[in-house]
Amino acid sequence: MELNAKDLTCERGGRIVFRDVSLALAPGQLMQLTGPNGSGKSSLLRLIAGLNEAQTGSVQLTGGSEDLTIGQQAHYVAHQEPVKSALTVEENLAFWRDFLGGGDVDEALDAFDLSRLASYPAGLLSAGQKRRLALARIVLVPRVLWLLDEPTVGLDTASLERLVRVMATQLDGGGMIIAATHVPLGREPDQRLELGRAP
Repeated sequence: MELNAKDLTCERGGRIVFRDVSLALAPGQLMQLTGPNGSGKSSLLRLIAGLNEAQTGSVQLTGGSEDLTIGQQAHYVAHQEPVKSALTVEENLAFWRDFLGGGDVDEALDAFDLSRLASYPAGLLSAGQKRRLALARIVLVPRVLWLLDEPTVGLDTASLERLVRVMATQLDGGGMIIAATHVPLGREPDQRLELGRAP
């Protein structure tokens, strides 16, 4: 299985954010996406996830399911946490388990040290705890591709170490990760893609 993006151009508000961006990612590979604010890191992740359309170019997941979109075969973790405030931590994960097609809630809780907060209302969580809850989704339901937008924001040292471990498990199992971050991820990336670089 391989992710290929070719000659992508992104336009927002009448402005070209980036042009002619191409990438290829093989099983077990980590790509670190860098660039200044406004260079299009989040936009590129959204294009790959199928949440936005590119003005030009194409994205393909070779060897993936032909019946599913790339977005349905990926986890996209964005800046805003997809947390339902009225539900408990455990209920949030149970919702995602049912919506995304199965998974072990207890395993996901444990992966990001959320077990003791399982019955706690998600609306009362700190920013860091909400980030951990959002990240627990990537453990809950297996997906071949993870698209992580600044995944380390709000994480303390222990939580960052947990993220590094679950990322290693994903990569060692043949999964692929694209992470937009300037922070070391505990593992040397196989590739780096810098957006906003002068030609």
